[in-house]
Amino acid sequence: MESQPQPQPQPQPQPRRPRGFAATAAAAAASVSPTGAPSGSAGASTTSSGKGKREREKEKERTKLRERHRRAITSRMLAGLRQYGNFPLPARADMNDVLAALAREAGWTVEPDGTTYRHSPPPQHQQHLGAFSVRSGESPLSATSLKNCSVKATLGCQQPVVRIDGSLSPASLDSVVIAERDTRSEKYPSTSPINSVECLEADQLIQDVHSTEHDNDFTGTQYVPVYVKLSTGVINNFCQLADPDDVRQELSHMNSLNVDGVIVDCWWGIVECWNPQKYVWSGYRELFNYIREFKMKIQVVMAFHEYGRTDSADVLISLPNWILEIGKENQDIFFTDREGRRTTEFLSWGIDKERVLNGRTGVEVYFDFMRSFRTEFDDLFAEGLISAVEIGLGPSGELRYPSFSERMGWRYPGIGEFQCYDKYLQQHLRKAAKLRGHSFWARGPDNAGHYNSRPHETGFFCERGDYDSYYGRFFLHWYAQALMDHADNVLSLANLAFEETKIIVKIPAVYWWFKTSSHAAELTAGYNNPTNQDGYSPVFEVLKKHSVTVKFVCYGLQICSYENDEAFADPEGLSWQVLNSAWDRGLKVAGENTLSCYDREGCLRIIETAKPRNDPDRRHFSFFVYQQPSPLVQGVICLPDLDYFIKCMHGDITGDLVP
Repeated sequence: MESQPQPQPQPQPQPRRPRGFAATAAAAAASVSPTGAPSGSAGASTTSSGKGKREREKEKERTKLRERHRRAITSRMLAGLRQYGNFPLPARADMNDVLAALAREAGWTVEPDGTTYRHSPPPQHQQHLGAFSVRSGESPLSATSLKNCSVKATLGCQQPVVRIDGSLSPASLDSVVIAERDTRSEKYPSTSPINSVECLEADQLIQDVHSTEHDNDFTGTQYVPVYVKLSTGVINNFCQLADPDDVRQELSHMNSLNVDGVIVDCWWGIVECWNPQKYVWSGYRELFNYIREFKMKIQVVMAFHEYGRTDSADVLISLPNWILEIGKENQDIFFTDREGRRTTEFLSWGIDKERVLNGRTGVEVYFDFMRSFRTEFDDLFAEGLISAVEIGLGPSGELRYPSFSERMGWRYPGIGEFQCYDKYLQQHLRKAAKLRGHSFWARGPDNAGHYNSRPHETGFFCERGDYDSYYGRFFLHWYAQALMDHADNVLSLANLAFEETKIIVKIPAVYWWFKTSSHAAELTAGYNNPTNQDGYSPVFEVLKKHSVTVKFVCYGLQICSYENDEAFADPEGLSWQVLNSAWDRGLKVAGENTLSCYDREGCLRIIETAKPRNDPDRRHFSFFVYQQPSPLVQGVICLPDLDYFIKCMHGDITGDLVP
């Protein structure tokens, strides 16, 4: 009779070494004798209890560090997917957005309620390219595709349920993915060493998700001061107060709304209009005296740009007349496009250090103007009435090139044109090319299209275009560096003129073509921010050196159908990159609305952007600037309820927005 084969002994699994609180509990159990009596004396028991308490406190600190580390890693992963993978993830993306985007990339269909299935195998070209395929931002995942997802399913359902909360912050990424409930246990064991703090009840997870659903309750949130910008034209071209009665009425209305302060543009083209270094401040002195009566703070803007050269403008403020006279003899003091057309919106920063303005350089002209203002209103600085000064560094006061000028025929969403063809910037380009060892690179691109071109219509900005060639990278780096050098030069003198005063710099919101690989509109504006490079970090490093506050334009939802147009626009994605890049470098950030009207949802979206309630670092705007095209006294208030908006920013209101 054959002997039956003996079963082989199975290796016993090694017991897991307890960690965290489990390790503390095991150590406490080891100190107890089998009879249940303490193994040591009463003093030893007290010592053991004290050690256990200290160990628990240390474990809590380690848990916090692991959580911060997890959030930092997740934030970098999302940034990489946006920037290098060209995934059009929403600004407030959570893990469900990422999973949905990856599933769609693999050929799956993801419904808004989380149902996922595949109609047919993915196309052959996607199977070969996989995750490394180069995409132009065309994705079925839109910024609001998951916004209205419900969480109606219960944990008792038989199928897995994905719960989505659209209000979660991109910085914290505290999203909760609830899988199928294990009927054998009431708790969800954590398998991640980062998250293995303790098991959470399913009901507790649901409560944590719903705790962020009170979108309209801003009671107790951070106080964000609100400033209102006075309408352009309050000071006429003769530096006189245009209508004192209207100004007083408008200031009274602001005061009744509990506005923290006002923004006043100090126009270079008005104050130093006729003769160099002859400054007239009389109208501003009268205006500031009115504001002083209402005890509101003042932020002034050193407006070195032109205003109103459009068909819709009812006020025209040019650069100083003596500057325009110089420009008739030397047109290269102005920015110039490839065809040789000049724009008088702002002086070319090619002359920042060229003595072509009656013996002065560009930065000296700016410094003399700022120093004159500081001397004239020294009493207002001394009493703290003037709380901050914004330095205009380009067209519309923004740090950018005049690449999309309506005077040149530009219309949204054109890519704009490079503005570097005046002789001074061309000299700088030739010098940079020579230093690089490629003198033949001393030219602008000849295949970058025109103001209203689309990226795919050009050889420079198209997919895998010349923007990513050796020459293209050299040119774009030089072009962006000229912008940063201008900011560095002017801000160095601004800090001398306004010592110990808050300095503000306005950053443009060039959001169209953001979902394409080249980011063409940002490139022509001076921000070298294609998908394979971060164009805002070096700019913010320069601004950090001067300890400035970054002011960024906030878009609500008023951009008409930007998700469906052909411009691949992404205001939320741009805001996410700019705000987090500035915050990560320790810069203070402020916001400003556009002149377009908001709907109710856009109003709340701006408040959420100003002070994201789920940000673990509690970062928020240092202030917000509200502007509209006409005075408040005329009753044209773009926000549904400006009083409610201000109270929400101040953090002292509860309830839904009044219709």
